[in-house]
Amino acid sequence: MTEPATTPPPGCPAHAAAAPLHGPRFQTDPGQVYRELRAAHGPVAPVELAGGVPAWLVIGYRELQLMTSQPKLFGRDSARWNAWPTVPADWPLRPMMASVPSILYAEGAEHQRRSAAVTDALSAVDPYELKKKCEQIADTLIDEFAGRGEADLVAEYAHRVPLLVLCWMFGLDDSQAPVLIRGLLDMLDGGADAQSGAQRLLTVMLELVETKRERPGADVTTSLLQHPAALSDEEIMRDLRVLLIAGHQPTSYWIANALRLMLTDERFAASLSGGRRSIGQALTEALWEDTPTQIFAGRWATRDTRLGGQQIAAGDMLLLGLAGSNADPAVRQENGAAADGNHAHMSFSHGEHRCPFPAQEAAEVIAGTAIEVLLDRLPDLRLAVAEHALVWRPSAWVRALVALPVGFTPGIQSSSGGAL
Repeated sequence: MTEPATTPPPGCPAHAAAAPLHGPRFQTDPGQVYRELRAAHGPVAPVELAGGVPAWLVIGYRELQLMTSQPKLFGRDSARWNAWPTVPADWPLRPMMASVPSILYAEGAEHQRRSAAVTDALSAVDPYELKKKCEQIADTLIDEFAGRGEADLVAEYAHRVPLLVLCWMFGLDDSQAPVLIRGLLDMLDGGADAQSGAQRLLTVMLELVETKRERPGADVTTSLLQHPAALSDEEIMRDLRVLLIAGHQPTSYWIANALRLMLTDERFAASLSGGRRSIGQALTEALWEDTPTQIFAGRWATRDTRLGGQQIAAGDMLLLGLAGSNADPAVRQENGAAADGNHAHMSFSHGEHRCPFPAQEAAEVIAGTAIEVLLDRLPDLRLAVAEHALVWRPSAWVRALVALPVGFTPGIQSSSGGAL
């Protein structure tokens, strides 16, 4: 592991025109920021994170593929970041960057060992049981607001469905869900509570590992404990936190962003009367247009190099501009045509650190089932506010609504859990 070098000075010419990845403008319309960056700098652009911390944002589709396919040139371990000496200890984004011994930052053989264990544990989840559990959870949550005729589909539904499913997959008690949601939001919003939120998640995961070592079950945690890779309790604790964050936030906002699309785009109006094909279209379109994870941190240059016409110094941080790459004119038409059937997006990243295939499958089952059940139960959903009144979360990492208020005809609970 290399020692951090000195960060580029504030007047470094390469970042003189850096665009901030924070503030109301970026929060409201990041797509416009990406377009301006592409026009001014090309596929790799100088940007700054909160606190004036410099980085490179890779928004070229080809450049993102190249970077994530060359781990020896663009490493995953953030310990080599040349900006560490100037980053304050209380920097809100530190929890997303700090080099910790987890699957997220592991490289080479160590990453392969941990990745194999995680992939095997997720592959052991029965897809039919997963869908059945999703339906049960979705019905239970809808029962809570079906009689009111109104709901916030983010707080009351999209946040809770994936998390409760993950609790079941991990072997966690449902009562932990509120603590986990608060910790996740605090960490990803990058505010004053980010570091305490990250620690709360670790604490819950450690307690879970200790419980499952004493009382094994048919769950992902037990599978990791019993895997031939012989992961330690601390390794499993940290990798479970990664799985929780990577499994909950993208899936939660995938549901919410697809529902927003279905409620505001006439191309998907048919789905509100139960059209299954439109649900699949909306899910794919949401990944192209409002992918839940819009920026991912990151990669760190192992030596001086060039990418996308930019001179990258050893130790520089490069952010994966997943949303910007999805909008690259080299692979996308700008005429508003639907992306139905085109799954070549970068929403699950690329290369050896991309989202494991079993995790992608599980996310699609959770998101698709959540929307199917909701539209079956409440077929006349309608947006309760003007579209321009919807507010996006103040996060550089995710494209996520704060709330999605809707109205509908109140229903009553049937004996099977559905609204009549």
